[in-house]
Amino acid sequence: MKRVWPIIAVADVRASAKWYMALLAAKQTHPGGPTFDQIVDDDGTVLVCLHHWGPTGASGTHPWATLLTPGPSDENGLLLWFVVDDFDRAWERAKALGTAIEEEPNMDNGTGKPAFVIRDLDGYHVAINESWTVGA
Repeated sequence: MKRVWPIIAVADVRASAKWYMALLAAKQTHPGGPTFDQIVDDDGTVLVCLHHWGPTGASGTHPWATLLTPGPSDENGLLLWFVVDDFDRAWERAKALGTAIEEEPNMDNGTGKPAFVIRDLDGYHVAINESWTVGA
């Protein structure tokens, strides 16, 4: 088995954790942590990791230079794409968050299923796509 743990740098880990949990109807593994949190599905699968911008740890440095300095997140080539089983409810949750809507629900060219795109608290593009059966 292989798993990907996407890690994004955020200004406020607690606020971002609350935002992603609301959007994805998910849980967190480090409640209240100011530096790091994981947003997980009901079965414990990691959906996204949140890491505070800037140096951390005893040495005051971070091994990953890309997490040190905030930059314009809309220019960094990153799109977080989530496939969900509850698309209509996810759209309602997304609207309730009050964040910028980049694309309202529409038929995605690549998947042939409905998708929408919003911005998170740090300006990252977040796509939500309706689940589909691979190979069907």
